[in-house]
Amino acid sequence: MADNHTKPNLSQSQAADIVNKYYKLTPSQLRTLPSYDDQNFYVVTVEGGEYVLKIMNSVHTQDPTLVELQTYVMDFLHENGIPTQTAQKTTTGQTMFLEGIDCGSGVQKYLVRLLTYLPGIPISEVPFSPQLLYEVGRTAARMDIALTEMKHPQLNALQREGFIWSLSSIPLLEKNMKVLEGDPLLEVVKSVLHQYKTTVVPQNSSFRKCLIHGDFNDLNVLVQANKSNKYKISGIIDFGDMNFGCYVYELAITITYMMLEHLNPIEVGGAILAGWESVFPLNAAERDCLFWLVLSRLCQSLVMARFSVTLQPENEEYLMISTKKGIPILRKLFEIGKEQVEKVWFQSAAQYNDRNTSDQL
Repeated sequence: MADNHTKPNLSQSQAADIVNKYYKLTPSQLRTLPSYDDQNFYVVTVEGGEYVLKIMNSVHTQDPTLVELQTYVMDFLHENGIPTQTAQKTTTGQTMFLEGIDCGSGVQKYLVRLLTYLPGIPISEVPFSPQLLYEVGRTAARMDIALTEMKHPQLNALQREGFIWSLSSIPLLEKNMKVLEGDPLLEVVKSVLHQYKTTVVPQNSSFRKCLIHGDFNDLNVLVQANKSNKYKISGIIDFGDMNFGCYVYELAITITYMMLEHLNPIEVGGAILAGWESVFPLNAAERDCLFWLVLSRLCQSLVMARFSVTLQPENEEYLMISTKKGIPILRKLFEIGKEQVEKVWFQSAAQYNDRNTSDQL
């Protein structure tokens, strides 16, 4: 999490100077993009390209290996047919560099990259059809399968032990629970954490492990309308939470965030699950834990957003985007319970796959 001093705050003229100095490109348009803890600028150049200038916060700047790996992953996935950004090289051939920048409190060094701009709008802005949700599940699984083939000498850096946004780190939320004091949701969160420890942890050894995006959410999946006005996925962005986790973690995270944008959130899981299992079927332990992993992610998002607001009160509106929508969903899923929610998910996934099979015959 970034506090006031770690999140960069460049002016537009500082950003334009960097693009010109390191890439010999002249911005004709430049505007800031919303961001959790880095700073991003949308850049159009006189030379004709569209880019995102990404200035990493000073905490992530101290871990250049992690940033280099994220850049490498995006290139690898792009070459394997997954629509990701790629890093542009500077005039001296670098994909990232350190720049000393004064954002108002003295010169500080930040890692900088210029990434290609992907067309499309966040999936949160379009109506969710079952087919689009199926494609979301399928794309997430295809991405994780592709990453199993990737080789890099420093891949171990993505183990990220104790990474707070990993679904392995749910018990770490207990140290930040004080942000929920006085909130009736505190008891729900405590119950979910208890179920995580008693249901998920004992079955964890049966989960298949892999490298995951870790934040396959409604703002990080971009879509574009095709000629028949149906939306297709046009981009996957923001690999900042990438870590070694489990396939079922990626699926749970994907279901969690796609629920935030649906009028009937419970219906979302079935189509995503069907798309996912068309590539990578879950085993018994993964299926049994999916419900509690989704609720755990909702709790994680709630607790960490509330905690982040204590560090960045001026960024409260952006930090709480997911949480405001997630709170009623957490309450509803918890009240309905595991058995009923799973019934909806697994039955609709089976029906969806039956329909797809008959359509192909």
